[in-house]
Amino acid sequence: MGIQHWGAFGGFQGKAGALVGHWTNGQNVITAIPHPSQNPPTVPQLNVRAKFRTVIGFSRRLTSLIRVGYQNAHKEKQSAFNAAFVDNYANAVTGIAPNYLIDYPNFAYSKGQLSNGYNAEVVTAIADTVQFTWLGTLATGIGGPTDMATLVVYNPVKDQLVTLVGAAARSALTYSMLVPGDFSGDDVHCWISFVSANGKVTSDSFYVGEFTVV
Repeated sequence: MGIQHWGAFGGFQGKAGALVGHWTNGQNVITAIPHPSQNPPTVPQLNVRAKFRTVIGFSRRLTSLIRVGYQNAHKEKQSAFNAAFVDNYANAVTGIAPNYLIDYPNFAYSKGQLSNGYNAEVVTAIADTVQFTWLGTLATGIGGPTDMATLVVYNPVKDQLVTLVGAAARSALTYSMLVPGDFSGDDVHCWISFVSANGKVTSDSFYVGEFTVV
């Protein structure tokens, strides 16, 4: 049953006959109830679906980071997550169809004008620890010592993400991030990004590299 919230000539939410009303990006949208095609999908269609699932499957696990990281990088009627999806669908998928994989060096969860961690590096000399380091240089000229680092570590063997928002101020120049003990011996992918102290300005996420946890 569709419920009309905005008067006789307004939109509605829910199902009404052959129509469905829903609220999307500040607008009430009314669409027909979708009917599944009776034709089997073509190979190109299956490949598109496989690529879509690959990007969505990885991105959705970073939804909270993407909402912040892409807050200023999406169009008026587009969500932050959708903007990140478009970028990663175009730039961060590798492999031969339909066996797609995420291209980690090109994956982005943040996009903005704030300076990133200049010359960011990772050291894994201590057990169960991924140590991030960076310089205080402002490559884009935007930012300050109170900007906060967001750190991401992904272990593809365990299919496990470890994230830390507000790990350290830019001025700290380093942060030692603890990871699960069973990461020992596994290769992990690492990213870093920065958010202004008021949470309103973000940097691009930066892929630091692939490292082996000791």
